[in-house]
Amino acid sequence: MTIISFIGFTLLVAVIAYISTLKTDENTSDGYFLGGRSLTATVIAGSLLLTNLSTEQIVGLNGQAFTEGILVMAWETLAAIAMVVTAVFLLPRYLKGGLTTVPQFLEDRYDTFTKTLTSGLFLSGYVVVLLPIVLYSGALAVNTMFDVPKQLGISETTALWGTVWTIGIVGSIYAVFGGLKAVAVSDTINAVGLLIGGLMIPIFGLAAIGDGEGILKGLSTLFESNPDKFNSIGGPTNTVPFATIFTGMMLVQLFYWGTNQAIIQRALAAKNLKEGQKGLMLAAFIKILGPLIVVLPGIIAFHLFGDELTNPDQAYPTLVRRVLPASLVGFFAAVLFGAILSSFNSALNSSVTLFGVDIYKQYIKKDATEKQVVRAGKSFGIVLALLSMCIAPLIANAPAGLFGYLQEVNGCYSIPIFTIILVGYLTKRVPAIAAKIGILSGVILYTISQFLLKPNIIEAAKKGITDADQLTVIEATAYPHFLHVMALLFVLNVAIMLIIGKLYPRKDAYVLEYKKAVDIRPWSKVYYVGGAVVVTVIFMYIYFAS
Repeated sequence: MTIISFIGFTLLVAVIAYISTLKTDENTSDGYFLGGRSLTATVIAGSLLLTNLSTEQIVGLNGQAFTEGILVMAWETLAAIAMVVTAVFLLPRYLKGGLTTVPQFLEDRYDTFTKTLTSGLFLSGYVVVLLPIVLYSGALAVNTMFDVPKQLGISETTALWGTVWTIGIVGSIYAVFGGLKAVAVSDTINAVGLLIGGLMIPIFGLAAIGDGEGILKGLSTLFESNPDKFNSIGGPTNTVPFATIFTGMMLVQLFYWGTNQAIIQRALAAKNLKEGQKGLMLAAFIKILGPLIVVLPGIIAFHLFGDELTNPDQAYPTLVRRVLPASLVGFFAAVLFGAILSSFNSALNSSVTLFGVDIYKQYIKKDATEKQVVRAGKSFGIVLALLSMCIAPLIANAPAGLFGYLQEVNGCYSIPIFTIILVGYLTKRVPAIAAKIGILSGVILYTISQFLLKPNIIEAAKKGITDADQLTVIEATAYPHFLHVMALLFVLNVAIMLIIGKLYPRKDAYVLEYKKAVDIRPWSKVYYVGGAVVVTVIFMYIYFAS
C-alpha cells in the first residue's frame, strides 16, 4: 500500500505537469525559461514555497527547534517580510525591465562584465553548494525516514547512491526537458500535498501528547511542560541571537526572496505585475504558517522522546515513524520526495537559464537563435545534473558540521550580489567600476573574516579553557555572529560604492526603460496586504517573547 500510494501521487504530479506544458512554446527563451510569462498568482505562490521548502529545512530546522525551540522560526517568519519588500519594490522594476534573469539588469545598469561576474557567482553557488547538498540531504532523509537500506536489503552507501540518482534523474527530467512551467506546476501540486502532509505530523504528534484527550489538550501540555521552548528571543549562544534579526538576517532574506535567481524566476514569469504581487503576498501569508511544519514538530519530538535522541536531526524522521499511521506513509513519502525534487529541479532550471541567457549567448555564440540558446541550456543542465549526482554521495565523507556552515558559506556571494542590485536601483550615477569593486570586496572580505580571522581568534580565546560550558560560550561570543558580519560588510560596501559614485559618476543618469514584456499596473491592495503581513509577524514575536 505504501509503495502504491507513493507511485500513484508521484505519477499524478508528472502527468498534470506534462499536460500543462503542451501549449507552451519551449523553443523560445520566454517559453522555456519563463513558462511563456504566463504564471498566475496561485502557481507562483506554490512554486515559491516548494522551491524553498525541502528536507534541508524540514529536517534541519526541526532539529534546531528540538534543541533551541521556537526562536529558530526567524528563518520562516522574516521571509514573509522579505516577500512583501520584493513585491512592492523589486518586482515592479524587474517586470518593467522585462528581465529573464536578475543579472540582465546588472548589464543594463552597469556593464556586461558585471553581469557575467554575478552569473558566475550564482552558478558557482549552485554547483558547489546547493545542488549536491539538496541531493545528499534529501537522499539521507528518505533513507533514514523510511529505512530504505533495510527494506531493499542493501548497504547504506548503496542506498545513498541509488536515492541520489533517482532524485537527480527525475528532477533533471522536469528541469531540463520540461522548462520552468513544468517545474512550477509540479511545485504547486506538491505544495498542496506538502501543506497537507506537513500539517499531519504536528496534528498526530499533538494527539499523541494529548493521550486520547484531543489535540488541544496536547498543545496545552506541550506549552506547560516546555515553556523555555516557546521563547522567540534568542540569546548570544543561540544560532539566531535576537539582535541578528535586525542586521544580517533581513539582508539574507531579501537576497534570497528578492534576488536569488532560483526563487525570483517564478515571479519573473508572472503574466503581469498584479499576478506576481498576488503570488508573493499569498506565499508570504502561507510562510507565516511555516513554523507549524518546520518548527513545532521539533518541539513535539523533544517532549515525546527527547532523552532517546542524541542527534537532533533525527527528531523529525523519528516523529514521523512514531506518530504517522502506516496507511499514510506512502503519501507522505511522495510529498517529501516532491519537496526534495522541487529544490533540486528549481536550482537546476535556474542554472540552465543563467548559462543559456547570460553566458552562452553572450560569449560562446552571440548570433545564436532562441532555439539554439534553449538547446545549449539543456545540454549544460544535463552535464550539471550528472556532476551533482556524482558529487552528492561523496558529501557523506565530508567533515562533520558541513550543513551547519551552509548559510555561512552562502554569505560569500549573497550579500555582495544584493548590495550591487540595491545600489543599482536606488542610485542613477554609481558607475560600473563601483559594482565590480563592491562584488570583489564583498567576497574577499567576507571570506577573510569567516574562514581566516574567525577560526584563529576563537582558537586563541579557547586556550587554557577546559570547561565545556565555557568553551560553548566562547565559540558563540568570541567572534561576531556571521549575520552581524554580513551587515557590517553590507554597510561598508554600500559606502564604498557611493563614494566611488560621488568621485567618478557615470556620464548619463541611468533610466529604467519599460520593455513592455508584461502589463506592470500594480495590484491595488498590495500595500494593505503587505502591511497585514508585517503586523502579523511582529505580533508573533511579541506574543512569544518572554
